Amino acid sequence: MSRGENPASVAAAAWRRAAGARERARRAEEAAEKQESLAARSGRDVHLRMAATHRRMAAIHLSSAELQQSYARRMTAWSRMWNPRPLFMTGVAEACDADSAALTLVGRDHAQLAFAASDDTSRAAQEFEFILEEGPVRDATTCHGPVLAADPGAIERRWPGYGPELTGLGLTGVLAVPLESTGLCIGALTLYDPKPGPKGYRTCADIAEALTQTVLLGPDPDPELYGGTDHRDTVHQAAGAHAVRSGLPVNDALALIKGRAFTLGLSTEAVALRVLANLGELP
Repeated sequence: MSRGENPASVAAAAWRRAAGARERARRAEEAAEKQESLAARSGRDVHLRMAATHRRMAAIHLSSAELQQSYARRMTAWSRMWNPRPLFMTGVAEACDADSAALTLVGRDHAQLAFAASDDTSRAAQEFEFILEEGPVRDATTCHGPVLAADPGAIERRWPGYGPELTGLGLTGVLAVPLESTGLCIGALTLYDPKPGPKGYRTCADIAEALTQTVLLGPDPDPELYGGTDHRDTVHQAAGAHAVRSGLPVNDALALIKGRAFTLGLSTEAVALRVLANLGELP
């Protein structure tokens, strides 16, 4: 949904998605109960395994419903106040008990395709990872497993280039888990400064699965996260323009834009806007 859409209609869509998720959770619970009854009558373990799968899906749908309800409440309140538009990922960060969160989608080469951030800090963290091509998202999507760096020293040791930039943002810990579907890794959910306690890796993994199976994909998907997903269209447009101007491959032109952004201390979008204004010439 676009950012210019009526807040009341956006909130209504979130409430509708929440209700749909709760109904799917109810049906999954009913299916689990039927399988457990069959197991009791037949004594076959296969029914218990099927029941466990249904209960797992019910939990995923409930997590999705809670995220949608959180966003619906924020949008309903926002329609009555002069504040920045609520971001879906802010609710994800809160659900995971982290200061910030980002969802990143990647291609088969693990390069970032799009991202959604909860705030300026997570956006900046994603920008550094996009430029430097190292960090928790790349590691989690490459190894198909969780990545944790629990203190600044661990962050800087694990990522010599990216780590100092991350700690320079004031962040002291990071946890990333892959977003996986049918054996493919499509991205990662990253938490910045997750709080220690009961909401740890397990909660992050559960919410990552809910995001993958019911928000990004699923029967009622919204991969744009109510307008909060950034595809870096301007950056890719500028890379194409510079490729035409210079005769370089597009990937090389993109790498030059990233390098210039890092050298100048600017975002890639800021450099991209200059490239487009200069008819494809790097600033």
